[in-house]
Amino acid sequence: HDYTPARALIDAGGALALATDCNPGTSWCENMQFMIALACRYMKLSPAEAISAATINAAHALGLGDEVGSLEPGKRADLSLYKIPSHQHLGYRFGTNMAEAVMAGGQML
Repeated sequence: HDYTPARALIDAGGALALATDCNPGTSWCENMQFMIALACRYMKLSPAEAISAATINAAHALGLGDEVGSLEPGKRADLSLYKIPSHQHLGYRFGTNMAEAVMAGGQML
């Protein structure tokens, strides 16, 4: 598989955004936990780098960095809560859904 040279991009000072490629024709994947794990395994990102790429960097890539992507006053509260001992588990445990709760727009789903 050919993956983006993410490690080189980050090491050169670039900002990487991660997302799913929910494309029914070739890649039907909506699982961000899996994308974060792939980035750690194949693109050599640390779990913290992959989480940043999937949150704040992705928001900025979409021009929404002032509205979403991080937990700050005035931003929309979109977040997932995970039942894991450390954020590092998101980078390596992709076989199960570890989300315990999801909030979108400040409302628990």
